Amino acid sequence: MTNPKRIPDGYRQDARGHLVPIESIKEIDLLRDQLVSTIIDRAKGQSGQLSAFKNEIMAQIDDFVDTSAARFGAKRLGGKKGNITLLSFDGAMKVVLAINETLVFDERLQIARDLILKCIQDWSEGSSPEIVTLINDAFQVDKAGNISVSRVLGLRRLDITDKRWLRAMNAISESIQIASSKRYIRMYERVGDSDEYAPITLDVAGA
Repeated sequence: MTNPKRIPDGYRQDARGHLVPIESIKEIDLLRDQLVSTIIDRAKGQSGQLSAFKNEIMAQIDDFVDTSAARFGAKRLGGKKGNITLLSFDGAMKVVLAINETLVFDERLQIARDLILKCIQDWSEGSSPEIVTLINDAFQVDKAGNISVSRVLGLRRLDITDKRWLRAMNAISESIQIASSKRYIRMYERVGDSDEYAPITLDVAGA
């Protein structure tokens, strides 16, 4: 870990890393620096409190779901998966625990692609241009080098019975891996007597 640079008394470090005597800095620049530092310090404190709050209510929800399952002599298996919506008794308040999983493909996607390309070569004269375009688009990578999960999975909806195609679709299904899973908490309150719910915003940008 790199030790922070020690700033001598009577100096401030500018954005380029240069030491500048405090008496040479304009008063408005010092005031701006003080304002930004104060805001960031408070924001970091609030961020820590929000993180602790999120962890606490997630634990409370997990405990409640375990308690509910125990009433039926059941126990949750396979970890904490699936979205959960909890409503207040009067239905005016709602808490949603949502799971967002990031999917990726392993090496079997390349096998599927090779099988599909072989099909296209053999079908070239009778293939629908739309299907060829759809297949080519499915394996395009973005600027980060990633393949679109939704486009690849969309190929499974095509009604094609060629055995090689079916093997390719099976390879795609088996190649799907969960790279990461993140849980989110969202809270809502009913708008008056309507059926609509308004989110309770906890982030600064959306407040």
